[in-house]
Amino acid sequence: MTPQSDPESELLSNWEDVYKKGLLTFWLLLFLHHRPAYAYEAGAEVEKLSQGTVSADENSIYRALNRFESLGLVKSELLESDIGPKRRYYRLTTSGSELLAGFIRRNILIFENADVRERLQGVLKDHPARKEKLP
Repeated sequence: MTPQSDPESELLSNWEDVYKKGLLTFWLLLFLHHRPAYAYEAGAEVEKLSQGTVSADENSIYRALNRFESLGLVKSELLESDIGPKRRYYRLTTSGSELLAGFIRRNILIFENADVRERLQGVLKDHPARKEKLP
């Protein structure tokens, strides 16, 4: 079976697509916790920070940032740019930072638990990486 027709590969790709869409919020807020940024820059940095596992087009980044701003998670301001027109910079608010910290505590730090880590390592040991790259 070719990787494209492998049902397991297709299921994994679909699962990753859903997983990645849900994580855009996490990666954006995590980046903005580090420093303010404009939308295009934030998108590029999210892709870099997530080691290429999460990427989004500029429109998706703008929609997310506008939604975050309406929820009070980020604030934006128009600032001068060294090149070209003014840019809208987004920064994380206290509320956004608290939300991020809560998400990390509930959903990320669980992977530091010894039992969970052991189980993850067991799965990887039982199923070494395939030679072909999954789509």
